[in-house]
Amino acid sequence: MSEAARKITPADILALPEYENQRKTLKQNLLPVKKLRRVEVGPFATFYFENYATMWLQVQEMLRIEKGGAEQLEGELQAYNPLIPQGDELIATMMLEIEDGNRRNATLLTLGGIEESVFLEIGADKIAATPTEYDDRTTADGKTSSVHWLRFKLTPEQIARFKTERVVIGVGHRHYGHMAVLGDETRAALAKDFA
Repeated sequence: MSEAARKITPADILALPEYENQRKTLKQNLLPVKKLRRVEVGPFATFYFENYATMWLQVQEMLRIEKGGAEQLEGELQAYNPLIPQGDELIATMMLEIEDGNRRNATLLTLGGIEESVFLEIGADKIAATPTEYDDRTTADGKTSSVHWLRFKLTPEQIARFKTERVVIGVGHRHYGHMAVLGDETRAALAKDFA
């Protein structure tokens, strides 16, 4: 099965002692993969494009931290499997990374609905991101979360063009308008998410 269409199953998970023995190497091996899947847009929005490998490691880490065993595993699979792209999409975790707590709180209060303003551009096509099926990430008072999970659905034609044309990712919020061009290596790495 191609990695672009995989889900994590219980059979994929290493037992905790085995994971502990391999953890350092597994994390080290994933660093270059994650580096190519990270895109900064403006001063504090960073997109981490997820795939099977990033989500597998996340599940393993959650099991290591919480030590909930088989009972915990089902919940982790329900949480993280929806963040693995399934062949016609990209899925990204958008982090609004502001170190100073007071500044972060004040800024997040101005960015309500930011998750609805994210897009990809491939030539003349503008592909709006849609928030994943998680709870609303903006509160009633207009404060947004510092973490959002976003899905970009592409048509077969857009997928073909993604592999060869200039791709821009942007945020078009009235208080945060920034764009970045995907580098060739990043674009090539993300293109592997398409079946």
